[in-house]
Amino acid sequence: MAALDPRVICSTITLRHLPLAEALRLIGANGFVRIDLGALPGVCDHVPYVLDAAAVDSVAAVVQRSGLEVRSVNADVGDLNSRWDEEADAERIDHLDRLLDLCVAIGSDALVLPNGAQNNDPIDSVDSDLERVAARLIHYDRRARDRGIALWVEAPHYFRLVYTLDLTASLLDRLPDTIGVVCDSSHITAAGSTPREFLDRFGSRTRHVHLRDAEPGYIHHSIGRGVVDFEDLAKALGELGYTGDLSLELETRDTANDDRATVARNSAEYISALLASA
Repeated sequence: MAALDPRVICSTITLRHLPLAEALRLIGANGFVRIDLGALPGVCDHVPYVLDAAAVDSVAAVVQRSGLEVRSVNADVGDLNSRWDEEADAERIDHLDRLLDLCVAIGSDALVLPNGAQNNDPIDSVDSDLERVAARLIHYDRRARDRGIALWVEAPHYFRLVYTLDLTASLLDRLPDTIGVVCDSSHITAAGSTPREFLDRFGSRTRHVHLRDAEPGYIHHSIGRGVVDFEDLAKALGELGYTGDLSLELETRDTANDDRATVARNSAEYISALLASA
């Protein structure tokens, strides 16, 4: 097998159909040394949404036994653009704190959160919804930094409130520089833009990259089956001087489950070669 660039890592979302321990075993067996841990209800259940201290300890033990390093935990604490509600917000903060406990226990660098409800339409207005998202993220960022954990927001996200580059700019303008942004090739492309356009605008705020292929209006292609120009993405990252990780988040619908680990390995070799040439 060709050598992998250690910056190319694998999200457990790629193997979300498997129990966490088996997913981690296959990720390690295919040469990856670092992961993103999926904790997205309805997308990847490797971390229980009902996350108490016992659940944190259980998940942490599985990850620690794998020997894999953790770059980030990709999670969701609820709809950040929802109207203010004291009880619901307290529940979000409790969930956030348990996720931060998990990040600390497994040595994760960062916690990734989405930018709003799974709907492009605002609850009230774009501005008021963005203000609520920003206020919550700013509060969560303080709590995360108190624990030594970075907070990153995934924007744009094709299915969420902030789904375009212009909306991403509006959100980031409301956030301190301590909150990084994730460049997701599939969500950017589905909304009609390109990763280079994203990096031209937000490169200085980019802390992480998610890799999946896509086409306008659709995010679920394996790498090489959509229209994302990964060669240009690698060049743009090189020009930017980006030294962070690129995570294969292959939540795809064109690959049989039994083939997912092999597809991830092949994709990693391809991306590694592009990074070496950039």
